[in-house]
Amino acid sequence: MDTTTARTREEKPVNSDQFPLFADLARGGHEQVLACSHPATGLKAIIAIHDTTLGPALGGTRMWMYKNEHDAMRDVLRLSRGMTYKAAISGLNLGGGKAVIIGDPHTDKNESLFRAFGRFIDGLGGRYITAEDVGMTEQEMEWIYSETKYVTGIPKSMGGSGNPSPVTAYGVYMGMKAAAKNAYGSDSLDGKRIAIQGAGNVASHLARYISKENATLFITDIYKEKAQRLAGECSATYVSPDEIYSLEVDIFSPCALGGVVNDDTLPVLTCDILAGGANNILDDEEKHGAELKRRGILYAPDYVINAGGIINISSELEGYKEELAMRKTGRIYDTVTDILAYAETNDITTIEASNRLAEKRIRAVADTGSIYSSSSHFSHRKGELYMRDRR
Repeated sequence: MDTTTARTREEKPVNSDQFPLFADLARGGHEQVLACSHPATGLKAIIAIHDTTLGPALGGTRMWMYKNEHDAMRDVLRLSRGMTYKAAISGLNLGGGKAVIIGDPHTDKNESLFRAFGRFIDGLGGRYITAEDVGMTEQEMEWIYSETKYVTGIPKSMGGSGNPSPVTAYGVYMGMKAAAKNAYGSDSLDGKRIAIQGAGNVASHLARYISKENATLFITDIYKEKAQRLAGECSATYVSPDEIYSLEVDIFSPCALGGVVNDDTLPVLTCDILAGGANNILDDEEKHGAELKRRGILYAPDYVINAGGIINISSELEGYKEELAMRKTGRIYDTVTDILAYAETNDITTIEASNRLAEKRIRAVADTGSIYSSSSHFSHRKGELYMRDRR
């Protein structure tokens, strides 16, 4: 196995001409990146640890057929940073990390590949704990778990919390309702026109929640048949992937990949609210966040409203109770309400407001010292850290 580990060091200036990777890490505030290669199984993966001030880095593993390694690196760096902010704004004692596996999730999976990946995770000694993400299922998490204890989202039959998608979708739903309350004076979605981009696990559960409120739903996905099946189940209308952006709707909910609100798509958006379960919806956080504000489109920050997944799997680390996880996830409604109020009071974008509040919590902990030991599997029980028994 060939690994490459890079850590930013504040005491040494970065020469971006010679080491653009270190410049990228320093710019994003990342602590560590691990490139994982295992030719015998076809494994090509990247693990990124962004910040461990609040606790070990927790974040899912995504399997996707990236166009090139640069796109994979960009994705994992952005996703891991988002996890830091997601954990902080949700009040969790966790840091931010993420992993991507380069490959086709429909054709390139095998047990040996995921077991090899599990050994890379295990070698980090608890600095990074993985979970299920795009392109992954409970089966792959079980294979990874056979090599390392630093896994969450394992099947319920093995004592885990299972697929976190239903809880993630519930958080998106609650965040969407909080945004509707701010925009319309009522959090009811009855009669609202809502476009969902994606027909995967999170999007499917979200569509089912929304359909119960008598909203008019539009659904798309790059896999047409999947989107059509979901549309049929939820009495929704299927639209093509290109058509979804220009639909005249009240709420646009991207629930697939990130970067979908960009220079090309933002000018054609006609929605009042942007609230989706995808990570990094805005291609350029600062630029497009400001443009959304200028155009009067209310943006519920994605890492805030899709935090149900990390809330769910973090609950697993302390002894999973589904009812408690759902109750904690329901508080996303209040978090979004507070963020929108903060943004209005300070006349800033909603993403800037959520970032400020998350960074405030991280700084507060950094000033008082670290709260966890990287050698422990970080769960608070009776005030002490303990190692969770894999059995």
